[in-house]
Amino acid sequence: MTDQPITDFHAHFFARPFFDALAQQSPLPGTPEEKLAAAAAKAGLELPEGPVAAHRDRWLAEMDRYGVQRLAAFASAPEEIPAVAEAAAGSGGRLVPIAVCNPVAPGAADRLRPLLEQKGFRGVLLFPAMHHYHVADEAARPVLELLEQHRAVAYVHCGILVVKLRDLLGLPRPYDLNYANPLDVIPAANRHPGLTFCVPHFGAGFLRETLIAGAQCPNVITDTSSTNSWTKTQPDFPSLTDVLARALDVFGPERVLFGTDSNVFPAGWRNERHERWRAIAQELGLSADDQRSLFAGNAERLLAPSTAHVAT
Repeated sequence: MTDQPITDFHAHFFARPFFDALAQQSPLPGTPEEKLAAAAAKAGLELPEGPVAAHRDRWLAEMDRYGVQRLAAFASAPEEIPAVAEAAAGSGGRLVPIAVCNPVAPGAADRLRPLLEQKGFRGVLLFPAMHHYHVADEAARPVLELLEQHRAVAYVHCGILVVKLRDLLGLPRPYDLNYANPLDVIPAANRHPGLTFCVPHFGAGFLRETLIAGAQCPNVITDTSSTNSWTKTQPDFPSLTDVLARALDVFGPERVLFGTDSNVFPAGWRNERHERWRAIAQELGLSADDQRSLFAGNAERLLAPSTAHVAT
């Protein structure tokens, strides 16, 4: 544990409805419960049981254990959004809810509006490669305008995308990397200057393109989340020290944010990733102020309640 503040800008809550939704779609033989149990055993993960409050309390205990003051908790499937809303409402503000959204689906903005205005959601997770659209497509404009109005965050997943549980459940991979280039974010970011676009995982294999987007648009940010195993695909095999140094050089310390991509138990909150990034920050000689920005301050600013939020 560190005495310095920690806010995790990127984590998946993974409540039971997320797992159940995938199991219902699985073409494998057996009941959804049987398929899910088999997949969980192969993946070495524990399925959440009981009420949402129990899963919420397990996450809060993990945060207490490692000194995490706040965590952006993603809903990773539409079916999980009510559970994330419930967990966040009972967390004393420590779990900040983030929805998942296909912005080109009919009625997407109408479904998102009450989450932002009544449930305290502070952004959305977008998967262009999964849903086959470009972020700047005209059909996505109403969602982006709504997010901009609420000073929310659009997390745009770019680059390599693998969902291990989907593979274990026999679900097809719909990912088309033609829609996964961070350069696609640039026209959307220019059109919506009041909206923050986060390209997670340094672009997950599109580091150069992420840096270009960050150099071009002041409202594009990036985060440190995941194992960042995408570095193996790069011709120069950059170290994470190299990656962070280049990101800081382009984005500056106010636009690079710490995230872990923590998701399932028993792994829980990925403190080993936090320790690694702390060591890298020290290696690069980041000042105390810059470390506070990277590991907490930037996220606290972006996750703060919107002035457009309407309490219920």
